[in-house]
Amino acid sequence: MSDPVIPAVSIRNLKIALPPGAERAYAVDGISLDLVPGEIVCVVGESGSGKSMCAHALMGLLPDTVRTEAGSIVVEGRDLLKLDEDGWRGMRGRHIAMVFQEPMTALNPLMRIGEQITEMFEAHGLLSPSERCGKALGLIREVGLPDPERIIRAYPHQLSGGQRQRAMIAMALALEPTVLVADEPTTALDVTTQAQILKLVRDLQRRRNMAVMFITHDFGVVADIADRVVVLRHGLVVERGTVIEVLKNPQHEYTKALLAAVPSIQPPARAPLDGRAKAVEVIGLDKTYVTAGGWFRPDRKVKAADAVSFDIFQGETLGLVGESGSGKSSVARLVVRLIEADRGTVRVGDVNLTSLTGQKLREQRHRIQMIFQDPYASFNPRRKVGQIISDGPIARGLDPKLALQRARDLLALVGLHPGAIDRYPHEFSGGQRQRIGMARALALDPDVIVADEAVSALDVSVQAQVLALLEDLKTRLGLSMLFITHDLRVAAQICDRIAVMQRGVIVELKPTAELFANPEHAYTRELLSAVPGQSAPQAA
Repeated sequence: MSDPVIPAVSIRNLKIALPPGAERAYAVDGISLDLVPGEIVCVVGESGSGKSMCAHALMGLLPDTVRTEAGSIVVEGRDLLKLDEDGWRGMRGRHIAMVFQEPMTALNPLMRIGEQITEMFEAHGLLSPSERCGKALGLIREVGLPDPERIIRAYPHQLSGGQRQRAMIAMALALEPTVLVADEPTTALDVTTQAQILKLVRDLQRRRNMAVMFITHDFGVVADIADRVVVLRHGLVVERGTVIEVLKNPQHEYTKALLAAVPSIQPPARAPLDGRAKAVEVIGLDKTYVTAGGWFRPDRKVKAADAVSFDIFQGETLGLVGESGSGKSSVARLVVRLIEADRGTVRVGDVNLTSLTGQKLREQRHRIQMIFQDPYASFNPRRKVGQIISDGPIARGLDPKLALQRARDLLALVGLHPGAIDRYPHEFSGGQRQRIGMARALALDPDVIVADEAVSALDVSVQAQVLALLEDLKTRLGLSMLFITHDLRVAAQICDRIAVMQRGVIVELKPTAELFANPEHAYTRELLSAVPGQSAPQAA
């Protein structure tokens, strides 16, 4: 009989109280779970479920507005909740480390990557300066970053999203912790980069025999990486088990609902586009970004769009997919004239937008509107929702009272209470803010909507609601749509046709079902093969 495995982390009856006036009393309400060496536990749930609170409690990084009311978190015989700040400094990095969701905000923008890794050793008084540099280079190689000598001298903004995430993982591993906490580390990454990061985490975990708590809302990720799964809702554990047990035979209705909300990789049947007029015609768009060089460095040129051409038919949703840096968001901004093309033509109906300037352009802008990836960043936080939605119509001459009434009507149309006009953006959830962004885009009665990664940051259930709403609005209002996404599951469900972009070039454009069934370009096949969870067991 083998000896029982001693947990690397033992959480017992953890209760984290929210401030008075919150929607519930506890962010985490009596959670218990263990993390075992050599195992990855995925903690799954929607926004507000308490999963990130668990992760931050494990690192001693809870915000000042909440407090731990009861329970214990034991690591190597020490209850973390009883540590003072000196005790926490001794635990963080050496025994337990964290990989954050957004490395650009977690990394110091003024320090080189190598300096941020070596700082881990310096803070704990370990190694000589030359040994620290050698260790940093070794870590950069271990996490698979190319050209380590260049990366170690680079600043965070000089790396891609996937490279920054790898650099963050290198920092987390520097002091060889026994426990790694990964809080949604792949949410904002495209499918191929996500697949690489998941494989890296799994390989490092096995090689170092770490215990990993992996926070996610993506069941495709769960299927690819988890050994065990813990499902949270409103701060409570509603289900736990092995990955096979939870995905193949979920017991709780909430788990079943989350699994049902995951978009299928199989496209549904869609009506043919034969005979429809063109709503948008894009011809030969070119855009090159130039970054100024220095004394010994030439200017750097990046071709974001290279002779990009496509049509969008009336009532159609055309998907534009590709990795980060493929040029798809640049094309979206070129189409709506947020940035200017070097050459090329964009027609909306019978109007050539690229030939217009000044007042004539302003008169036509209402015909094509945009829903942004991060609505919170695109809203003025000091203006109420009613003002945000009514600004456009008022600028076009609509009476302010009528514009405000239209804002109420649009909020009802997107499934929000009309009383929301008197609240500020920060008072809403991510899904609600995205609905407000949709209402703002619809306020000017556009013919075409450009949705740039409009659901990428949302939980699966909220994502399903927003996608259904977009489809309903498109049908009801006769809209056409350019839908930018890196999520091929989402593209499969909402797009009539898909254009695949790589390095500024459209390499393949087909009806969705045909593209998924018979991808011709090697890059398209690579994207499809990287979709997480394709071999996952499905719920019974």
